[in-house]
Amino acid sequence: MADKKNKYSSSKPYQSSLTRRGALKWLGAISTAAAFPALIGCQSSSKKLNTSKGHWPNLSLSPVSANGYGKDPNLIIAPKNVWPRILTTEQLTLVAVLADIIVPREGNVPSASEVKVPDVVDEWVSAPYSRQQADKEYILNILTWLDDESILRFNALFIDVSPAKQLMIVDDIAYNKADLSAEFAKPMLAFARIRRLVLAAFFCSPEGTKDIGYLGNVPIAGDYPGPTDEAIQHLNQVLDNLGLSL
Repeated sequence: MADKKNKYSSSKPYQSSLTRRGALKWLGAISTAAAFPALIGCQSSSKKLNTSKGHWPNLSLSPVSANGYGKDPNLIIAPKNVWPRILTTEQLTLVAVLADIIVPREGNVPSASEVKVPDVVDEWVSAPYSRQQADKEYILNILTWLDDESILRFNALFIDVSPAKQLMIVDDIAYNKADLSAEFAKPMLAFARIRRLVLAAFFCSPEGTKDIGYLGNVPIAGDYPGPTDEAIQHLNQVLDNLGLSL
């Protein structure tokens, strides 16, 4: 059977197309959604890992000096002096490849790159806030590591080897397995960061929320019916437990 062809590569780079206004709105949604256990449950366990073996780029990254957009941004008109996006075309293409490995197209449900998740990742690692800058260190290092590992194994950049070879590398760092090799400990932890971000971005997209059956932000016809009896009972129980019952 012939190997699948790459959707993206050095000769077919990912094309960024998300507006800054759209990216900033998405960024705000992810900042909340990424905290939910359902989106970060695929992170590695906390067992002690031997991270002393293997190659790791350990990049020396300069902090972003741009200002943030404040606590009350105008998302109708994007800020004029918003921070610059930092990912190169090659890095953005690599993010697109990884994003589609994490969230591939399934039937009518689009892949992560098809809903512009790579643009959101670029916006996230470019933002000058402490949470995003901490993720930037992990994500830029894992992007470099993937290229280094691909060159060592296959003498080509990660985006230029076949999908089958890409999966061979990703499978080695996808999870904290019982037999995880020490050389893959740091890459595994960093890959967990980018996987969490890709999943959070995808499920904050209209296509992602539709896929999981989220029905929020839908207007109700007529008067608001109020909470169900079960919801009221649960709320009263919580208030009792907190000593806040009326």
